[in-house]
Amino acid sequence: MTMTLLTLFASSFLVALSGAMMPGPLLTATIGESVKRGAKVGPIIMSGHALLELALVVALTLGLAPLLQQKLFFIFISLSGAAILLWMAFGMFRSLPSLEINWNTEATGGKNILAAGVLLSIANPYWIVWWATIGLSFLSRSREAGIMGILFFFLGHQTADFAWYSLVSGAVGRGRRFFSTSVYRAVVAGSAVVLVGFALYFGWSGIARL
Repeated sequence: MTMTLLTLFASSFLVALSGAMMPGPLLTATIGESVKRGAKVGPIIMSGHALLELALVVALTLGLAPLLQQKLFFIFISLSGAAILLWMAFGMFRSLPSLEINWNTEATGGKNILAAGVLLSIANPYWIVWWATIGLSFLSRSREAGIMGILFFFLGHQTADFAWYSLVSGAVGRGRRFFSTSVYRAVVAGSAVVLVGFALYFGWSGIARL
């Protein structure tokens, strides 16, 4: 059981990290606010993001529990999750030549960074697509290990988000000499490879249940 929980944590961490690293509204806001307010912005904005995702995980677990137990649903989520992961990996590989962090992003000007973490997440269509496919796929597997499985899945996901956004916020707030574009591209490329591996695993899991 311990190894299963650790595997859930590590898998959730790696996939969430791959999604967190791609440019989007949250990353833009984090960079902009960090210019003015320093390294604390990353953890604060992710706290709002985490509260929203906690509510979502609870709702999915309680409201969709019977659905998550259905064999056909598991197969559908596994195959669709695999397709989305491959699509994400392809997009990451394709974006590598031009991928860079825009350190000159202007701050959002908002007073409540915590609320920004919630609102910017809701406003991002990619976030909804991720939870409707990949997130549900992981959640359906996590439920097989009970409440602890769901907990370790959630903690792995949030650890990735907090680690990445704290790193970005800290790099902006304390100096960017240790976080170059080449390092960023290398990390994204490595994450894309990881996504391909998970896509193959998800796809095989779905086919095996047919």
